Amino acid sequence: MTNALTIGSRGGKHRTAATAARRRTHSARPSWDEPPTPVGQAAKGLTLGGTLAVILVPLWIIVLTSFSTPGAINRAGGLVIWPDGLSTETYRQMLGDPTIVTALGVSLGITVVGTALSMVVSILCAYGLSRPRSFGHRFLLMLLIVTMFVSGGLIPGFLVVTGLGGYGQWWALILPSAVSVFNILVLRAFYQETSSELIDAARMDGAGEWRILWSVVLPTSRAVTAVTALFYAVGYWNSFFNVMLYMPTDSQKWPLQYVLLTYVNRANGLPGSVNSGFGETHAQTAPLSLQMAVVVLTLVPLVIVYPFVQKHLRTGVLTGAIKG
Repeated sequence: MTNALTIGSRGGKHRTAATAARRRTHSARPSWDEPPTPVGQAAKGLTLGGTLAVILVPLWIIVLTSFSTPGAINRAGGLVIWPDGLSTETYRQMLGDPTIVTALGVSLGITVVGTALSMVVSILCAYGLSRPRSFGHRFLLMLLIVTMFVSGGLIPGFLVVTGLGGYGQWWALILPSAVSVFNILVLRAFYQETSSELIDAARMDGAGEWRILWSVVLPTSRAVTAVTALFYAVGYWNSFFNVMLYMPTDSQKWPLQYVLLTYVNRANGLPGSVNSGFGETHAQTAPLSLQMAVVVLTLVPLVIVYPFVQKHLRTGVLTGAIKG
């Protein structure tokens, strides 16, 4: 009898172990990772739900307010939470105003030109610094790192740009912030990890440095290149501080972000605007709906671009985190 119980107990342990092994086999969870408790799962769900609400609720209010009529905004006492009297009149007036259309074109132009220039400079600089036998690469690397911690300051930078004739010029909105040392260091770290066998094979086939960079290094670093380009593009798209410094009076050259800042702060027409149609219609519609409509307009290009670089963004960030 005792032997039977012992055998039964051993059989139960074997069945339990076999069941656990089957569960681990069918689960994506690693064998060393214990399954979460119900309390832990509930805490994760609440955390994710709260984070999602913090992101989506303000976005919902902004979009809904931009589509609301003046009467709905007045009844809500400001920002609209529930739909009440939706209208696209604000967007029709906004997109029909030459100032907004011009600002949108300026923002797109600065973003495209600035991102292309920044990527060319950053890629060339990072590739040169990643080659161990390049001339003076250690000294130049230390020089770049020093600029991350010690900068010239705001006033010296303003004096240099204005002394070079940049006040009121387009290039003053791009060149002062064209290069990020942090992005160069990230690119350099990836380029150093390029397989030396691939580079040696390319050299044996007669490829020069330009061909190696274009045909070997860049194709194997597409993730970090896409992430860096996205960082530069978002930075140029959201930038407005250089406009305050170098182009504060001519509203016809302002990017969309600075126009948004002006409307949010003043809720008035633009000073120096040749066509004041937007300012005239502003008095007939809810100012808050105009402000929210401009906010939505600034978000649309990023929402359109993000799905195309999402895969590279995730890969690049994860790889960068692993490499440190």
